[in-house]
Amino acid sequence: MSSRVGLGLNAAGFNSSSLLSIDGQPVFAVEEERLVREKRTRRFPSRGIKTALSHAGLTMRDVDAAAMVLSGVVAPNCLANGRIHDHTPFKEAFIPPVPDDSGGALGPALPAHCQKFGGSRSYVMRHNCLRPGFADVEIAATLSKFGLPAERLANPAATAAELIANGRIIGWFQGRLEFGDRALGNRSILADPRAPAMKDKVNETVTYRESFRPFAPAILAEHAEDWFVGARPTRFMERALPVRPERRGQIPAVIHEDGTGRLQTVAHDQNPLFRGLIEEFHRRTGVPIVLNTSFNLKGETIVTSPLDAIRTFFSSGLDALVLGSFLLKKG
Repeated sequence: MSSRVGLGLNAAGFNSSSLLSIDGQPVFAVEEERLVREKRTRRFPSRGIKTALSHAGLTMRDVDAAAMVLSGVVAPNCLANGRIHDHTPFKEAFIPPVPDDSGGALGPALPAHCQKFGGSRSYVMRHNCLRPGFADVEIAATLSKFGLPAERLANPAATAAELIANGRIIGWFQGRLEFGDRALGNRSILADPRAPAMKDKVNETVTYRESFRPFAPAILAEHAEDWFVGARPTRFMERALPVRPERRGQIPAVIHEDGTGRLQTVAHDQNPLFRGLIEEFHRRTGVPIVLNTSFNLKGETIVTSPLDAIRTFFSSGLDALVLGSFLLKKG
């Protein structure tokens, strides 16, 4: 029976490294900075990979290139992630929504379930909505406490889509908060990607962030190939892919200078309410995409509670706020 060779990579910001294991035993490890002679280098551990493999007399051709898992501080680099499929032997790549240090909490919890308690390894991470959530009754209590006149909505997704299609910028506060730095449809600022000036408008009047920071095109998953070159499931906003040239004029607010977009695909089995909003927007406009960015101001964390959302709403240029089944508007 041939040996089983494993290659582990740590792509953390200042101490990327590679480790080779044979039949489950670590046999060789090296930090990238030792090979490039550059203290606290931010480089991907490419030399470390080659060195570790050569220690066992192997090359990348000997590695099972069906899939890879990438983690570490540099793993949220959406441009690099978007090139993995075309520029490496790996056919698929999984980048979790929390690849930085905060995601380390997943490591002890899931193996313990399998190894200590004999649980199955059936878990598939289809969403990252694992933080606190608030029911309508809690939202209503907060609105009442401050005497805010809110409208109760029969269909929050349809109302939000109508507002966005009419050029409004909205705060969208639903369900449980996302675990990680990406707002994937529960704590989001949403706008119309068709308007050329919308990117600057959101930056200048709402988020107050630097102009180069990208906004994500959140797209119905089944339409991704029609809009992006090399599209594949991208649930966690983890890769940037080229927008098809013939489509770029339709969604200028979510395209980077290099013609790519940091897309988020929204499938049928994830976040039904957010998907419903995009479907309603698609029905009204013919575009299956909304502009999505995190619900926070520059220098602040993503909003957690209804009170956070209300304060941010009145501290910014947001036109409307959809809190659960409630709508707040200005003017």
